[in-house]
Amino acid sequence: METTDYEHGVVPQDQRRSWLSIAAVWIAIGIDLSGAFLGVELASGMSFWPAIWATLLGSLLLGLLAMGCTYVGASTGLSTAMVSRAVFGKIGGAVLALAISISLVGWFAVQTGFFGQNAQIAFVQFTGIDVPVQIFNAVGGVLMAITAFWGYRSISRLSSLAVPLLLLLLVAGVVVAFVTRGTGGLSDEVTATFTFGGAVSLVMGIFILGVVLAPDMARWAKTPKQAMAAGFVGFFFGNSIILVVSILLARVLDETELMTMYFVLGMGAIAVVVLILAQWTTNTSNLYSAGLAFASMSPRLSRRTVTIVLGVIGIVIGVVGAADVFVSFILVIGTLIAPYGGVYLASFLAGRRTARWAHGAPVPTVDWWSIAAWAAGVFVAFATTSPADGPGLGLFTLTTISSLDGLIAGFVVYLVLVPLRRRMQPDAPVAASAATEVPA
Repeated sequence: METTDYEHGVVPQDQRRSWLSIAAVWIAIGIDLSGAFLGVELASGMSFWPAIWATLLGSLLLGLLAMGCTYVGASTGLSTAMVSRAVFGKIGGAVLALAISISLVGWFAVQTGFFGQNAQIAFVQFTGIDVPVQIFNAVGGVLMAITAFWGYRSISRLSSLAVPLLLLLLVAGVVVAFVTRGTGGLSDEVTATFTFGGAVSLVMGIFILGVVLAPDMARWAKTPKQAMAAGFVGFFFGNSIILVVSILLARVLDETELMTMYFVLGMGAIAVVVLILAQWTTNTSNLYSAGLAFASMSPRLSRRTVTIVLGVIGIVIGVVGAADVFVSFILVIGTLIAPYGGVYLASFLAGRRTARWAHGAPVPTVDWWSIAAWAAGVFVAFATTSPADGPGLGLFTLTTISSLDGLIAGFVVYLVLVPLRRRMQPDAPVAASAATEVPA
């Protein structure tokens, strides 16, 4: 088996993969228990059709944004963290890579917690024995960390096997629910606890970090066009499928746990398979990207070694109950990370035709212009987040989707600063490459 994932350089053309296999990875990542959790929340806090439309709109926007982010990854052949060095400089990129690693380890811990909770439900249903949830957290975390250790090729093989089976099992659950319970629950009235914009923001927030980190997988695409196709299909369908299924099942069965829903339908064995495959594919990618990001901070760091260390940390966090702060966590992640995607998209757009994006070109120590654009995006995202929807100031509204507001603000501010930067630093590159360093 190949042992390198090119964490410090460009993926060679002879190692690139088809768009369909890359799309399968993102679909597999999108089908997870955090999406099921959010689907249940939307089902209980919105009327049926508004919840569906919010899911589809949020997923559509994710797919469109993914097309831009995947283009950068496939064009450069670099991971997201290496792209951040090109945009923010040696130190700036390292700081952002560290932030991404911390965020992803947090996601890994959250997903491990979800796995443990649902695995415990399944075990009790089958055996009647109440085993501590921490044991399931630890076992699940180890399972996910093993695949992340082996790298992208292992993730791709797992996804190609898991996606067809996951889709079949999810659809089967909906069909059985409709046949045995009917569709009456879909029209039941509920007390509205989400605004439409807030729901769309949550739908985007649950996978916005995946969009920003899309270069980690897109760099394996044969061409930028294939990467864009994979990004749209993977993020639109990957994000929406589990949400729609969860909304349907929660409405029809009036239950709050996906595992419980399948057991109620007499499909307990299927529930266990869905649980294992969904969390395995999703959490593997979290730890894989965390390892890529952390390893990018120094050529001396091995992705595999870093992955082991981060995996142990994530498992420990998951065992102590990180899943309890799930909703607040994804909102903060969307607020902090989404603007970075806007900045590197703008940076690539402004400098893609120059040698500055060539692998091996100089990199400044810190690019304060890019950091300023990112900070502006973070401020806008916090300012447009209503306190009722999560951590935020609620000062004004733009699109009503705070994570998207931050990404757009970062994108626009960077482009606005480009002319000023060129006047003040006529010899400075708009965007450098991630390989070598020069003084700022």
